[in-house]
Amino acid sequence: MPNLFSGNGESGFNSRSKKKQLVITMDPITDILNRIRNAQAVLKPEVLIPFSNLKYEITKILEKSGFIEKTEKRGKKTGRIIAITLKYEDKNKPAISGLRRISKQGQRIYVNYRKIRPIKGGYGMTIISTSKGLMTNKEAKRQKLGGEVLCEIW
Repeated sequence: MPNLFSGNGESGFNSRSKKKQLVITMDPITDILNRIRNAQAVLKPEVLIPFSNLKYEITKILEKSGFIEKTEKRGKKTGRIIAITLKYEDKNKPAISGLRRISKQGQRIYVNYRKIRPIKGGYGMTIISTSKGLMTNKEAKRQKLGGEVLCEIW
């Protein structure tokens, strides 16, 4: 039976043998936010997460908005992962000072485009799942699209 919880913070990989381990996550968005938060807390330069199209789109939005340095797909088929290069200011201050999951599995939060507000005085952003895909709060307001509020980043 594979080890479900590695306990070493290496995103599903055993650091000694480099074998893949089965990691079960109930909420992939919360998982990615927690992995980024935990990696920045110990000033890691890179974090690896299991691949999904939703996670990849979220990381591309974070990269485009300047919250992370770089994101890339690695591996093939079932072994694919997303490598996120984290961004730091002054070598020890993370570019992301806070992350918060808004819409959860038990309680979905939807917003009309008229009710979309800036986060932290415009320094943060909200990621919204709209009928035209994932986008930031500014893009959704500009295109007059509402949707499910996934998370806030500042």
